[in-house]
Amino acid sequence: MFRELQVMEGESADIRGERGLPCCSLDRRSFLKCAVATGAALGLAELAHPAAGIPAGAGQQKQDDSRFTVEAKFYQKLENRKIKCKLCPRECKVGDKERGYCGVRENRGGTYYTLVHSRVCAAHVDPVEKKPLFHYLPGSLAFSLATAGCNVNCKFCQNWDISQVRPEQIPADYAPPQRVAELAKQYSCPTIAYTYSEPVIFAEFLMDVADAGHEAGIRSVAVSNGYMQDEALKAAYGKMDAVKIDLKAFTESYYRDVVTGQLKPVLDSIVTLRKMGKWTEIVYLVVSTLNDSESEFRGLAQWVKTNLGADVPLHFTQFHPEYLLKNLPITPVPTLERAKAIADAEGLHYVYIGNVPGHPAQNTYCPQCRRLLVERVGFTASQMLIQKGSCPYCRHPIPGIWHT
Repeated sequence: MFRELQVMEGESADIRGERGLPCCSLDRRSFLKCAVATGAALGLAELAHPAAGIPAGAGQQKQDDSRFTVEAKFYQKLENRKIKCKLCPRECKVGDKERGYCGVRENRGGTYYTLVHSRVCAAHVDPVEKKPLFHYLPGSLAFSLATAGCNVNCKFCQNWDISQVRPEQIPADYAPPQRVAELAKQYSCPTIAYTYSEPVIFAEFLMDVADAGHEAGIRSVAVSNGYMQDEALKAAYGKMDAVKIDLKAFTESYYRDVVTGQLKPVLDSIVTLRKMGKWTEIVYLVVSTLNDSESEFRGLAQWVKTNLGADVPLHFTQFHPEYLLKNLPITPVPTLERAKAIADAEGLHYVYIGNVPGHPAQNTYCPQCRRLLVERVGFTASQMLIQKGSCPYCRHPIPGIWHT
């Protein structure tokens, strides 16, 4: 069985075999071959497309898309067979036979459809620490899946192969909700994770899979950019047991120029998740020269403490050159340590450094007695000492979801 390891922010569909094969940058052809190899290794024959390894448009037979097509939940009908999408803050106005920004929703005669329901293009069994979720079932596995598409275009995206394409441009296959739940149980995964691309854009599929999973006793987590409208957030992520939000930066200019999105809706989403009682963790990818100023680190830490509370985990992760930002260097470790020191000084209790294997700031410590509680080696929790949600040494409560 393949166990995917990660060396970059967020989650990559690059693959490392159980024998320790090195991660590498993949072109489209290699990426698709790896995706299918992973499916085969897991016994997911239905996820292994026969056209794998063939670039999009290179003589593939047209798929029957009807089984992937379901009416969208979040839109408003307008005059002249137009619609307004109400899924994310873009509120795309889409004419007949056209698609929204994400490329996976299409107006057909005034009715809006998602084209990616059950249309899985990547599926892996991952350690939950890879999401990263550090206060959620340490050491457990997550059955992780994605469809094509995204509602932003981050210049540093390492999964652009699937996030920046239309669904018909890459191999995928039919994996309905009940089948996903069965596979999660088959591979001893207590959790299904919606990740790799952006779960916002396949919200209908996510909701149906979460329902099927919960009926089978399996939880759900989303790894998301949080760029969505309030109604959709409450409906879709209301079905999640935990959510990890990629907070790309703490300035609107960065969101405009690097992400092609907006900061405020993401901040609003994080606050809403906390009000809903959802376990939430935040990742901040530190990109040298773009979002690594002390004022941003301090402003972020102060905002988290004021609006979310000191116990929300904050992960400062190391950037690796990818996609459209290959000209910038890997984030220096001292920069990450400076960010953590600032957040610690502002009173946050759980500040982590990510993508730096072996760094002590990947471990969890009690904020009261400072004893080691969860030790992590790579994406494995090698030691977990938390007992009934508390430090075993001083009985200080440690927020999180620690047991199934």
